[in-house]
Amino acid sequence: MKELNIQIALKIYEYEELSVSDRELVNAAREATGRSYAPYSHFSVGAAARLANGIIVTGTNQENAAYPSGLCAERTTLFYANSQYPEQAVEILAIAARNERGVFLDAPIPPCGACRQVMLETEKRFNHPMRILLYGTKGIYELKNVGGLLPLSFDASAME
Repeated sequence: MKELNIQIALKIYEYEELSVSDRELVNAAREATGRSYAPYSHFSVGAAARLANGIIVTGTNQENAAYPSGLCAERTTLFYANSQYPEQAVEILAIAARNERGVFLDAPIPPCGACRQVMLETEKRFNHPMRILLYGTKGIYELKNVGGLLPLSFDASAME
């Protein structure tokens, strides 16, 4: 028997330690939470993506009484970015969340599995690493690419 240990590297920043451009993106994700449609969970998530051309696009979670019909903030953001700017790689994706009291979470929330898969596909589509910033009031996690969120990933190369 062999054993494989997989480790990820992430940095944890205080808000003030972020670059001006990273703070701008985190602020856009935080602001986007206010446009979330979350009447069932009351859990508002916002995401903001900076594209290679410098444009920032945002998205929010969109719930539906038929739960599987809703969509996460990460996917609304990436699908919008890819449909409106199909030639622009996503350089950075920032994610923030508020609870039902409207308070931002202390600890960053990670994306769900479906969002991780879409993030991976977006990264592979452009053959360009996508930095991830996960916002929490007590620290912001930075991952250099989607592989940090999905170390054993499934992509097109698995089907060759």
